[in-house]
Amino acid sequence: MKKTNAARILDGLDISYEIKGYPVDLSDLSAVHVAAETGMNIKTIFKTLVVRGDKTGILMGCIPGDDELDMKKLAAISTNKKVEMVHLKDVQALTGYVRGGCSPLGTKKKYPVFIDQSALKWTQIAVSAGKRGEQLLLSPADLIKAVAATPADIIKVHNS
Repeated sequence: MKKTNAARILDGLDISYEIKGYPVDLSDLSAVHVAAETGMNIKTIFKTLVVRGDKTGILMGCIPGDDELDMKKLAAISTNKKVEMVHLKDVQALTGYVRGGCSPLGTKKKYPVFIDQSALKWTQIAVSAGKRGEQLLLSPADLIKAVAATPADIIKVHNS
């Protein structure tokens, strides 16, 4: 298995991780599918979303796979008035990654990364290894260190 940029960055930082592979289904690139294929808790699989702030430009939000990014919360914590999702067609040009394989590690440029604070309650979380079909499993503290992420409350609360 060829190492991804994301894995090489962790090697360079001497951060331990595990790579977990899973079968790719191009009709379902969701974190929910990843959880089903890997047997992992969906709350420990963090999807990486690429967002544009009106003041800061591009930033990334890492949130649990079944949650929704709260744009107002992310705007406030990132010193923007508003943020919006980057169009899918622009994600690869900005990050070097395709949908379903977007990692907060090893992007073309260093972008500010905000990770939902719920990550801190787990001993291990997963983020994309930088390609479809591979997840990096590592401690939240190590991911935060590797990408200089800011932990914050950035998910929407749905009242049932």
